[in-house]
Amino acid sequence: MIHPTAIVDRRAEIDPAAEIGAYAMVEGGVRIGPQCVIWPHAFIAAGTTLGRAVQVHPFAVVGHPPQDRAWKGAPSYTQVGDETLIREHVSVHRGTAPESTTVIGQRVFLMAAAHVAHNCVVEDDVVLANGVLLAGHVRVGRRAFLGGNAVVHQFCRTFLGGNAVVHQFCRIGELAMIGGGLRVPNDVPPFMMVGPGGVVGPNVVGLRRADFTSEQRAELRLAHRTLYRSGLLFRDAVQRVAETVRTEAGRRLVEFLQAPSKRGITGLKRALAHPPAEDDAL
Repeated sequence: MIHPTAIVDRRAEIDPAAEIGAYAMVEGGVRIGPQCVIWPHAFIAAGTTLGRAVQVHPFAVVGHPPQDRAWKGAPSYTQVGDETLIREHVSVHRGTAPESTTVIGQRVFLMAAAHVAHNCVVEDDVVLANGVLLAGHVRVGRRAFLGGNAVVHQFCRTFLGGNAVVHQFCRIGELAMIGGGLRVPNDVPPFMMVGPGGVVGPNVVGLRRADFTSEQRAELRLAHRTLYRSGLLFRDAVQRVAETVRTEAGRRLVEFLQAPSKRGITGLKRALAHPPAEDDAL
């Protein structure tokens, strides 16, 4: 159903089971799947594809040109997966390079006023809380949660707490957790927690909720101790971890640590008088 006040380009492909509300605007070249709901005053720009049961709430903008001077008007795209929820005043921008795509996965929840810039990849089941800002080329891993007003610079990958700030070119791994109000100038390994003292231990709650086995959790705890508590040079600690891991989670951690890095890996601030204690209840 399309409201009579909506402006829908005749070149748009709208599934008959979709609903488009009052004063919404849909440009040509848009594809809207079944059971989608485009709320009043939402704007869906050219080159956007919405999967099944996507909701775009009032005043959200999906697929608009990127805020990037490198964009010269060439065709580029935005792809949004099934059952994704895009709340009020969210902005999602299409890719910058010709034929490139900004990708939002399935069951993603973008809360009010979040921003996803050009060429980001936001994987399945991610939550961006109110006011989260993703700069260009950020990659957010599956099941990550970014707290309110977190700011992520270009080429990062992530889970962040409220008001965390991550330097450009950082990588933040799967199921990593960064405490609120922190400045993160380096890569954060997958599955780890970062506090004022640096990497303080595995993300216990996140690992359990993600159904990681006791064997995987124990291996990640041992890897953390080797990397941050053994006194080894970091490159030697990484090599030791690589030689001992047996689980898929451990192998993904090693793959991240051995990948090229522009910012280096976040360490542990030894100068703290009372570093945060690790939670042994894995």
